Amino acid sequence: MLHFTSEQRLDDGVLEREFTLGEIPGVLWTPKSPTPAPLILMAHNNGLPKSQARLVARGRHTAAYGYAVATIDAAGCGDRPRSAADEQARAELRRAMRAGEPVDEIFESLVGPLVENAAPEWRTTLDALLALPEIGGPVGYSGWMALGIRLAVIEPRLAAAGFFAGGYVPRAQREEARQLTVPLLLLLQWDDEGNPRQRALDLFDAFGTKEKTLHANMGGHTGTPWFEGEDANRFFGRHLK
Repeated sequence: MLHFTSEQRLDDGVLEREFTLGEIPGVLWTPKSPTPAPLILMAHNNGLPKSQARLVARGRHTAAYGYAVATIDAAGCGDRPRSAADEQARAELRRAMRAGEPVDEIFESLVGPLVENAAPEWRTTLDALLALPEIGGPVGYSGWMALGIRLAVIEPRLAAAGFFAGGYVPRAQREEARQLTVPLLLLLQWDDEGNPRQRALDLFDAFGTKEKTLHANMGGHTGTPWFEGEDANRFFGRHLK
């Protein structure tokens, strides 16, 4: 059962509440609204905690536009405990990147299991959130691309998805991309220092949906322009409201 552990009302009327769902910790932002709000699942990249400043800012900003927004630390992510194998893979990844060695197989061994373990917890969270009276659906997804591909393929309640073209996408999700059918917005940083541009472009080409949009901006991994948040809200407005 979902339990709220704290709450605060922000200046723009958005209600921010932390919650737990079994072992899953999360945050829910809901707008001040007389009617149930559509929901956006906002997933951070696999290593970041739910309290990461950029994620919190995105959640609050999006909720102010009339959406309920939720994020969690799924298994092995954020502040959740990590297995010895995960820690070893992360250490090996850092070593290989410093040495300029190939890292694809290390990424595969690290990110593949993270996606497999995170997807069920996000679906459990979705079940609990949709039972709240202040949330009415439909449901969108925004954030970590590898996880988003998996959820968009296996979760029929997702109506639209926005992905950030960053981080390694495991082989399984590269294949699943062809099965994706929901409307898609992909954000790409043209000079992302840790993510090969061509890999992201090839994946965009592979997505099976008939409605997909690519926004590419100059700059590094954390340099996504502020106006992309406005465009993302308009994108979700077309499909969730």
